[in-house]
Amino acid sequence: MCVLKVLQQRKMNVFTAQVEEGREGHDGKPAVGPIYRNLLSKDEFPPPDCNLNTSWDLFSVSVEKHQGNRMLGWRQIIDGKVGPYSWKTYKEVYEEVLQIGSALRSSGAEPGCRIGIYGSNCPQWVVAMEACNAHSLVCVPLYDTLGPGAVNFIIDHAEVDFVFFQDKKVKELLNPDCRSAQRLKSMVCFTSLSEKDNDKAEQMGIKSYSWEEFLHMGKEDPVAIVAPQPFNICTIMYTSGTSGDPKGVMLTHETVAYLIRGMDLTLAQFEDKMTVDDVYLSFLPLAHILDRMIEEYFFHNGASVGYYHGDLNALRDDIVELKPTFLAGVPRVFERIHESIIKALEELRPLRRRIFDALYRYKLYWMSMGYKQKNASPLADLLAFRKVKAKLGGRLRLIVSGGAPLSSEVEEFLRVTSCSFVVQGYGLTETCGPAALCYPDEMSMIGTVGAVAVYNELRLEEVPEMGYNPLGNPPTGEICMRGKTLFSGYLKNPELTREAMKDGWFHTGDIGEILPNGTIKIIDRKKNLIKLSQGEYIAIEHLENIYNITPIVEDIWVYGDSFKSMLVAVVVPHEENTKKWAYINGQKGSLSELCSLDLLRKYILQELKSTAERNKLRGFEYIKGVILDPHPIDMERDLVTATLKKKRNKLHQYYQVEIDELYGKLTAGRV
Repeated sequence: MCVLKVLQQRKMNVFTAQVEEGREGHDGKPAVGPIYRNLLSKDEFPPPDCNLNTSWDLFSVSVEKHQGNRMLGWRQIIDGKVGPYSWKTYKEVYEEVLQIGSALRSSGAEPGCRIGIYGSNCPQWVVAMEACNAHSLVCVPLYDTLGPGAVNFIIDHAEVDFVFFQDKKVKELLNPDCRSAQRLKSMVCFTSLSEKDNDKAEQMGIKSYSWEEFLHMGKEDPVAIVAPQPFNICTIMYTSGTSGDPKGVMLTHETVAYLIRGMDLTLAQFEDKMTVDDVYLSFLPLAHILDRMIEEYFFHNGASVGYYHGDLNALRDDIVELKPTFLAGVPRVFERIHESIIKALEELRPLRRRIFDALYRYKLYWMSMGYKQKNASPLADLLAFRKVKAKLGGRLRLIVSGGAPLSSEVEEFLRVTSCSFVVQGYGLTETCGPAALCYPDEMSMIGTVGAVAVYNELRLEEVPEMGYNPLGNPPTGEICMRGKTLFSGYLKNPELTREAMKDGWFHTGDIGEILPNGTIKIIDRKKNLIKLSQGEYIAIEHLENIYNITPIVEDIWVYGDSFKSMLVAVVVPHEENTKKWAYINGQKGSLSELCSLDLLRKYILQELKSTAERNKLRGFEYIKGVILDPHPIDMERDLVTATLKKKRNKLHQYYQVEIDELYGKLTAGRV
């Protein structure tokens, strides 16, 4: 019996409460669907924790309880070799926070002042952040992956006066193109600067300090903390955006406190509790809301955070060394883990592969029948899946995927084989992180982002031009959020704030579907909509998610022109699968050389057509021509944002010549 039928035959649990009916559109206003809340908020939002009203409360109260616990871990690189993890306790971090905060105040930083933090995740990043919280200063993270253009904009737009930074980022700050850096009063390096860079900063009128110098300054001249009020702005987080300048999202201390309180209430429902022994491996940017809120939650609970050593390609080494219990990442991270396991399985002898497949199906069946992951088949875990668990450090209990939809295939596979909980979540900077989250051991939530969070309300709004109707079957539409964890607005952009916040509802731009059990499935993106010349609307991101499952495809960007009747795409071929194709077809060469072959282009087009047929796409949604690029669609070419969302205008500019040539060939019938 297939898993889907098993799930259908089980009594369906409902995970949200409908608190208000939907209504039809009228007077030019779109239809809206029912309003949903978390079951814990069915009648009203739970009261806040009176002792935890600000981000500073979350940390300082935890320090009182967990002084000797390990808090922040990092790996030192000595003589080119990466060493074991070193740790600072909560008490040690707190003392550094007081010293850095005092030094900031002695340098002229007054409550409300904006403090930039620019660099990769590390203990100094968090110390600087908590120092801001201690003195009612506003933390302004700068994406580690942003270039001088965006950094220049943010420093000026947020009126940043002080910057903490990683040593290798000094070239961006002191770059002549970063003209806004001249407004800085002081800059503090996470480590220390060369004499040359110190001189350059001095010539620009900026006082520069090493980390140790700034710590010593604060120790010599302590200043009493100025604890923030709940309504004070805690942080201004800039979303990188797929077009235009970054947007400064303002989040208050109260917003952060509600988010953390909501996580407490959510996790209290489950048997497996978080403990002070939990360890999180941090490699997503701290300047991104997901990692920031996870770390806030770990600090609140007295648990440990260990930082990756800076090389994502060697992340597995950090996992083995740290042995984390919690891992969070974007879908691509987990797709690569899935691919590596599948590759290892393909190298097994046929008998062992059949045994693995049988144990997989057996455990999946019992999980689908409602058995907890750890109880579904201890024998299968012992015989087949303990090796997968060992590759993930051996202690992993929870995997969270966010930032984009994770395929159901990968999610199900990891739920079975990783011997840990695997859940998806959904949120934006504007919602202060998770606005919806799946539940551990709940197989009916596979392919969804779970139930709406405790302190939020959710409803769908009609998008008639895309055919999404919140009162239809199934109900679909733009996801709109309301509640306690929403942002206060976009800095210096009231027009954009009004556009996003209508009648008290934040319009996310994401298209969702409400399933019968009350969970939310992300199916599209409102802005990624084009109209072909024959008048048909195309949901570009939806198509990319479908075509991306084609084995020969590593990544794909789908493009359509309103003056053309067909779609084309840029495809980054999957290197290993392309090499297999080349071997079978008697072709040799590097991936770059293979991408120049007309034979490979035709094969990929045929594979994309097969994917379209399997997924019952309409004829005008088929890809008619492809451009093959051996290089990834990445940040180095400024083609994706720091959260790996495609910059479609940049992609169009980058590939415009090839696109025009391809359309010319298609029109002439030469492709």
